[in-house]
Amino acid sequence: MSGESSTRTTGAGGGTSTGARNGAGAGARNGAGTGARTGAGKAKAAGPAGGRSGQIISGLAVALGFVLFLGGFVWGAVLYRPYTVPTGSMVPTVDVGDKILAQRIDGSQVRRGDIVVFTDSLWGDVPMVKRVVAVGGDKIACCDKQGRMTVNGKAIDEPYLKDTKGPASPTGFKATVPQGDLFLLGDNRAVSEDSRVRLTDADGGSVPRSAVQARVDATAWPLGRMGMIGRTDAFAGLAGGTSQPGPLTWVVSAIVAGVVLIFGGAAYGPVAGVLGRRRMRRAAR
Repeated sequence: MSGESSTRTTGAGGGTSTGARNGAGAGARNGAGTGARTGAGKAKAAGPAGGRSGQIISGLAVALGFVLFLGGFVWGAVLYRPYTVPTGSMVPTVDVGDKILAQRIDGSQVRRGDIVVFTDSLWGDVPMVKRVVAVGGDKIACCDKQGRMTVNGKAIDEPYLKDTKGPASPTGFKATVPQGDLFLLGDNRAVSEDSRVRLTDADGGSVPRSAVQARVDATAWPLGRMGMIGRTDAFAGLAGGTSQPGPLTWVVSAIVAGVVLIFGGAAYGPVAGVLGRRRMRRAAR
């Protein structure tokens, strides 16, 4: 009897111990599994930076970028035309061989001070680049006692000239511009062959507005001279004033903004992936 009792007691104790161990093991495994699944769930919930909404915004940014980029180029191609400066008559504003961007305009839009591209058979029938210094009806002369050119009796200070210390022209001249015509001079007056040297021509040295093809807004090449060519205010005090800047700044801004949006939107995926993997590693710890 005592042996049986001892045996049953031992069996009962063994069973109790084994159950405890099994229960503890199962609890630990369940706890670990639940913890791991919970951590993985949190990491998955975190997902890539910005999630689906971020991906949508990224796609829209790229699409808008392409619209601005391509639209800017089309806009520029419609409004502007490139030219090569044929002579050194406009130094220092533009130099011989420079690639310039000129806005296509009608001759009626030209104002004093504008740098224009024009073609006239009496000037060689090739595109020329000069500055408009007088328009139809103006009386122009050079030079006054201070060496300045005058338009309708008003002395003009010309900061754009190559030689700003000498007279506005090495040779004197006087003319009345016919209605509908333009009087054109180069900024490098010492070498420029312009309206001054054609005063004895049939048109008195002037050029009809209809000969104008475009108005220069910028230098595109070489890189060292690249930039906008602003309007001068030298003639602002005369009737008719000066022209407004062209839309080239807006065209360039649209192209640049498009590039930024395209690259920014395209970079979202890789960046979001890196950020997402970092969060997953932190969540798993």
